[in-house]
Formats: sequence, C-alpha cells, structure tokens
Amino acid sequence: MEYIAADADIAPVAALIAEPARAAILTALLGGRALAAGELARMAGVSAATASAHLARLLDGGLVDVVRQGRHRYYRLAGHEIAEVLEALARVGTRPPVRSLRQSRQARLLAEARTCYDHLAGRAGVGLLDGLKRGGHFDGHGLTGSGESLMSRLGVDVARARRSRRLFAPECLDWTERRAHLGGALGAAVTEALFERGWLRRGSVPRAVIVTDAGREGLAELFGSKELTSGTPVT
Repeated sequence: MEYIAADADIAPVAALIAEPARAAILTALLGGRALAAGELARMAGVSAATASAHLARLLDGGLVDVVRQGRHRYYRLAGHEIAEVLEALARVGTRPPVRSLRQSRQARLLAEARTCYDHLAGRAGVGLLDGLKRGGHFDGHGLTGSGESLMSRLGVDVARARRSRRLFAPECLDWTERRAHLGGALGAAVTEALFERGWLRRGSVPRAVIVTDAGREGLAELFGSKELTSGTPVT
C-alpha cells in the first residue's frame, strides 16, 4: 500500500471538532464573545467537569484561547481561522431537526441576523453585501471609490482594515442563506461600526443580533433604499 504524504495533519483537529459536546462549545463561541466555562457547559448540555475537560483539550489543540479577569476565566475562539473552519463545516453539514417552539424561534433569529465570529451574517449580512453591490460600492475587485466614501461616512477605517493580516473583503457563503455575506477585515470593521452606532445590538439568543430601529433607518438612508432592511423587526 502506497503512503501519500499530506501537506498538513488535519486529523487531530478534525477529531477535536468531531466530538458533539466540543462542537457545541465551539459553535457557541462563534458569536465572537468570550464565555465562562459554566455558561459553555450549559449551552453544550454537559456537566461543568465535562466542559472543563473538553475546554482543556481545545486549549491544548489551539482551537480556543483563555482570557483571565481576576479569578475568572473566559474562553474564546483562537482566531478567525477557526471560525471559518466551523462555518465551512456548517455549510456542508445537515441542519438538526427543530423539535420545539423555542428551537424554532432560535433558528429564526439566527437566520435573520447573527455574528459569524466578528462579522454580520444571516439575511441582514447578505442584504448588506447585496446593497453594496447594487449601489456600485462593491464589485469583483472589492470596494469601489464610492464604496470607500460610504465606509468613511459609516465610520469604518478602511486603511486599517487593509493593513490587517487577514483577507480584506472576501465574500463568505452564508450557511443559512446559501448566498454570500461580507467577511474578512472589512466585514469585521463594518460590523464593529454598526454596533458602535447602535444600529445592531446583541440578542437574547447566543450569536443572534438585532437590527435596531435606528439601524433600519440609518441603513435605508445610507443605501438610499428600504429594501435592505425591509424584514420584520425581531424582538
């Protein structure tokens, strides 16, 4: 039997992600926020001791980092690369069946608007990229001249985003919409600006975000169209 050398040893990483409780922990951290072990245990449906054991393995494997604040420890994804892997797996995986009204509401909220680590995803994220394209602000080569001006009005530091070590403005295939939203350094900078303006706020469901009334009005004015924000407000 001939042995074929691999460019990278992906099996250990795949094994870390493949365990259901660890996958649930990593998915919970896709919201981009650092969370305590107890909260992650609850979200993964395991005991505190089991969650701690899984987090130790994820730390050793380089998939999560720990942030210390006094006596408290909070966990977060080790970087945007980890988020990209998880999102790619979500696109090829099957969606779990919805078995309750609570699960149905959660799925609706996540499909409407959520954070994909540090950038906007869901219908709101797809609509944002569509609006940029329709307005001639974004094309196959990235931001256009008018797009640079629009970002400046929004308060996005485009030059800083370009200096980032990550891709500037890739189109990410959204796992719920099956269409692209804006990712990379620019997507993260735009999402940060939307939160700072109060146009987005965190929802009650982990990862879910809400486009506020001010956000709907501001985005409609910015893009000269209400189509981008014409969905039913989520509360």
